[in-house]
Amino acid sequence: MAMILVTGATGQLGSATIEYLLQKTNPQNIVAFVRDAQKANHLASKGVTLCIGNYNDPGSVSQAMQGIDILLLISGLEPNRLQQHQQVIDAAVQAGVQHVLYTGVAMTDTAASAIRKMMDDHTNTEAYILAKGISYTFLRNSLYADGLPGFTGEKAPTTGIHFPAGDGKVPYVWKKDLAEATAHILTSAGHENKIYKLTGGPSYSFHDIAAMFTAITGTPTIYSNPSASQYAETLQQYNVPAMFIKILGGFAEDIKNNLYDIPSNDLEQLLGRPPLALANAIKEIYKL
Repeated sequence: MAMILVTGATGQLGSATIEYLLQKTNPQNIVAFVRDAQKANHLASKGVTLCIGNYNDPGSVSQAMQGIDILLLISGLEPNRLQQHQQVIDAAVQAGVQHVLYTGVAMTDTAASAIRKMMDDHTNTEAYILAKGISYTFLRNSLYADGLPGFTGEKAPTTGIHFPAGDGKVPYVWKKDLAEATAHILTSAGHENKIYKLTGGPSYSFHDIAAMFTAITGTPTIYSNPSASQYAETLQQYNVPAMFIKILGGFAEDIKNNLYDIPSNDLEQLLGRPPLALANAIKEIYKL
C-alpha cells in the first residue's frame, strides 16, 4: 500500500481525514506531520507515525517526505503560506513523492476577492504544483460550515447575526464530509490530475441561516445586514485586531458578491451520498 503523509494533522480537517484513513488502510501506511507531538497522542495511540516539524523548518519538511508516495498538503494559515507551500512541494518532488493533494478554495474568481492575497495563495500554489509536473488532485473546498461561528458569533441563535454579507449565498460544507471524501481520494485510483469543487450542496444566505436558527430553537433570530463600516466599528469596540477585522470584512464582501456560490455535485459523488444538510450541521456546530 502507498505511504500517505498528512500535513496539518492535528487540525480539524487533517485529524478527521486520518480518522477516515484508518478505516481504509493500515495505520503503518499513515504519517502525520505535526508541530506538537502531545497534541497528536490520539493519532500515535492508533499506530499512526508522527513526524515532528513545521512549514518554516525545511529540514523537518524534507525528513517527513522520506518514503512517502502520496502527500496531502492542507493549506497553511500564516501570512507566508505561499512560500511554505512551495517549500513543501519542492521537498516532495525532491523525495520522489508521486502524487500531491492540495486543499484550496472554491471561488468563481480569486482575483475579484476583497482578500485577494489570501485567495491568490491558493491559485499560486496550484500553479506551482502544475509547474513541477507532479501528479496532483486539487480539492477546492467551499467555506466551512464549521467556520460559521467566526462570522456570526457562537451565541448567534439568541443574539442574532450581525454581518455585512447582504443576500449573498454559499454552499457551506461540513469538515467531516470533506475529510471522508479526502480519505477516499487518498486510498482509491482515478483521481490523478483532477480538480474537485467540494461544496455542501444547496447555497444559503444569512437570511436562510437565521431562519434555520429560528426553526431549530423556536425563538426568532434576526439577521441584521450592517454596512461594512458599521461592522468594522462594532468589531473595533470589542478590541478585535485590525488584521482580523479586514479578513472578516473581506469574507463578508466576497459572500455578498456571491464569489463562493458554486454549484457542484463532486462531493456527493465522492461520498456516494448527499453531504450533511446545513441545518443538521448547524445543530452540531452551535450545540442546539
